[in-house]
Amino acid sequence: MLFLALALTVQANRLPLPLRERVGEVSARLSWMPPSGENRFYPGNRAPLTPSAFRKLPIGAIKPTGWVRTQLQLEADGFVGHLTEISHWLKKENNAWLSPEGLGENGWEEVPYWLKGFGDLGYVLDNPRIKAESRTWIEAVLKSQRSDGWFGPRANLLANKGKPDVWPNMVMLFTLQSYYEFHPDPRVLKFMDAYFKWEMNLPEENFLLSYWEKHRGGDNLSSVFWLYNRTGEHWLLDLARKIHRRTANWVDGVPDYHGVNFAQAFREPATYSQLSKDPEHVEATEIDFQTMRHQYGEVPGGMYGADEIARKGFSDPRQCAETCAMVEMMGSDEMLLAQTGDAKWAERCEDVTFNSLPASMTSDEKALHYLTAPNMPLADAQSKNPGIMNSGPMLLFDPNDHRCCQHNVSQGWPYYAEHLWLATGGNGLAAVLYAPCEVKALVGIGEEFRIREMTNYPFEETVRFALSREIKSLLVHPLYKPLVFKHLIRQNDPARRFPLSFRIPRWCTNPRLTLNGKSLKFESRGDYAILNRIWNDGDQIVLQLPMKTRLRTWAANNTSVSVERGPLTYSLAIQENLQRKGGTDAWPAFEDKPASPWNYGIVPDLTTMKFVQGRSGAQPFDPAECPVAIEAKGRRIPEWQLDSHGLVNVLQPSPVFSGQPLETLRLIPMGAARLRISAFPTVSTSPSAHHWQSPPKPKTPIPATSSHTFENDTTSALSDGLMPKDSGDETIPRFTWWPRKGSTEWVEYDFPATRTFSHCDVYWFDDRENGGGCRVPESWQLQVLVNGAWHPTAIGKGVLRNAVNALEFFPETANKFRLQVKLQPGFSGGILEWTLR
Repeated sequence: MLFLALALTVQANRLPLPLRERVGEVSARLSWMPPSGENRFYPGNRAPLTPSAFRKLPIGAIKPTGWVRTQLQLEADGFVGHLTEISHWLKKENNAWLSPEGLGENGWEEVPYWLKGFGDLGYVLDNPRIKAESRTWIEAVLKSQRSDGWFGPRANLLANKGKPDVWPNMVMLFTLQSYYEFHPDPRVLKFMDAYFKWEMNLPEENFLLSYWEKHRGGDNLSSVFWLYNRTGEHWLLDLARKIHRRTANWVDGVPDYHGVNFAQAFREPATYSQLSKDPEHVEATEIDFQTMRHQYGEVPGGMYGADEIARKGFSDPRQCAETCAMVEMMGSDEMLLAQTGDAKWAERCEDVTFNSLPASMTSDEKALHYLTAPNMPLADAQSKNPGIMNSGPMLLFDPNDHRCCQHNVSQGWPYYAEHLWLATGGNGLAAVLYAPCEVKALVGIGEEFRIREMTNYPFEETVRFALSREIKSLLVHPLYKPLVFKHLIRQNDPARRFPLSFRIPRWCTNPRLTLNGKSLKFESRGDYAILNRIWNDGDQIVLQLPMKTRLRTWAANNTSVSVERGPLTYSLAIQENLQRKGGTDAWPAFEDKPASPWNYGIVPDLTTMKFVQGRSGAQPFDPAECPVAIEAKGRRIPEWQLDSHGLVNVLQPSPVFSGQPLETLRLIPMGAARLRISAFPTVSTSPSAHHWQSPPKPKTPIPATSSHTFENDTTSALSDGLMPKDSGDETIPRFTWWPRKGSTEWVEYDFPATRTFSHCDVYWFDDRENGGGCRVPESWQLQVLVNGAWHPTAIGKGVLRNAVNALEFFPETANKFRLQVKLQPGFSGGILEWTLR
């Protein structure tokens, strides 16, 4: 063995001199795609799947440093790392996910949502406590598998009227894949094989039935491909086809506008394209993305307004994104980047990661809120419905609430850290998401290289890389079988060549790259700068990505503007006043209220804007520690105020007239601004500029009660004086009896003194055009309370949509009047306005 290695080394030393010189040369080029070809060390797609553009490195190969490690450590020390102490869903007593028989409580998505990121957090940080805790849950899951392959809580087997709900298992499969990547346990492959055989044997008509699993079938599909790439079992491809057939149709458009559904499910056509090899499937994912952004995402921060479901007419930057949707969008971007190699997914991932995710939590990551908007100058406990779809304290920073986001947020930072570097064809590596870290990987002929990435990106322009060759690594090049130690191989052996790729962001028009102090010229722009050479211990690379301040105009939102520099968007620095609002002493909840004015418009002149670079604190997403800011000129718009629910009023057309004094505004990175104005109206002193119109104030509502009121609705909507555009108008408050259907219901006014009326006007709520379940009623009557008993005054004949239904009756004097309503069979109903006169 040793003799063979020495002989091969001697032959390498006999290379002709010109060839030996060429081996050491640098081959630099720009490319729209990463290097293609085989990678011997890290699994990609097996045939017949389309070749992988990138391959994910095993968890642990990348060790985050600097500000990224800070986020992960804060997560470990914050509510995510201690969620078993906080969440009812994670109590171990009688937990169905810990039962070998799958019996008990809390067996739906919460445990796998949390464990999916919690385990990865432990692996990335190499945290013994977190790894041990996650292992407890994983071992229980592995022991729960039945002989037929099903695993997990037994209640999920019967959740769909006696048929299975596989959605929670989809999430748990990601948990098991991460565990395997960090600690290759052959039980995982056998476990997943048995479970997928159960899915394969399940009658197709019983598969992916419920709302969540049907829309999110792409998650199941990704796991099937993951297993196929490790076992090569071809029947798994038949299961992939079955999953695609049963999943909601994301190929022909957006079938569902639920914010989280979209964030994780829009990628399904592109995922399936790995098997179908149909470029239209990749295009379908891009079209779905553009459709959502065009309709509801013409705002800074990389997300869209879907709080919780995107609604027609609700696209202002005051609309919110769930924290769940943010981390799922990041995950989709990372998966699509690895699959396709298209660098736009890296930029989209950075947009959400830097500008949206950090502000969804307090800067110490000990509390979060359910919803975050680009324009949100108040985050209190008051319900913002109907301006925001969900009612309740959705903006309150609370570690004890917000159920799905409370658990699912765990994946955001760990998954991001795992995707900073990816393996490429040609046994190379690519830096795709710039951040301080170290990566250790096998490259070339099997040498192990360590690369230190030293930067404060995105808060600075320069990224430095230092390469070191690990002495104890082994060779796996086929010329050197069996394996031999590296020092037996000649230093300039051409087989040692491998590519290093560096993503060039599209916002950067003048990138600069130096190798060991020598500048490399770029002849044209591309997504990746690829250096293919023999790399040696001590090589140094410096990548400079000059950032320029720029304005982005959001034409669909009244030509408002946002201020951007590099991958960061900047928000108005609003002084924050955190006030305790419930929670526990160990894990308190907070309202965040403004302590400085927020209602500013901005002067859209780049020449008046000044970039300020300061010292970076440990947590750059804390307003007090962020290292960068932009000074801009602006004027207050006094008429721009909060509405009656404390939600910022919608933007009006720019430019806006303001005669207020010109002020210097401090803008900080959007991710550091928990209170924020990120989409600014522009201001002008020209009389022809738009004069801001204060919205009409709702009338004081008449006291009202009902047989039932849906939790997201209110009886105050009956008499707020806001007339609807049509029966499906969701831009104003409403009253409904949802989810009651086909029943007889009532709603009544309780006047403080007797009143005399002879006319009744009702505007019914009917959301059939929006796919809802409310309709005009089957019949109704007006009743009056006389001597303690209800008496009908007249039978209402009006059940018209999109119109006032008027009823005239003999004058009645009383202090209580009631509408008694018979709902249509199978439907609920509601009222947008009810007037007595």
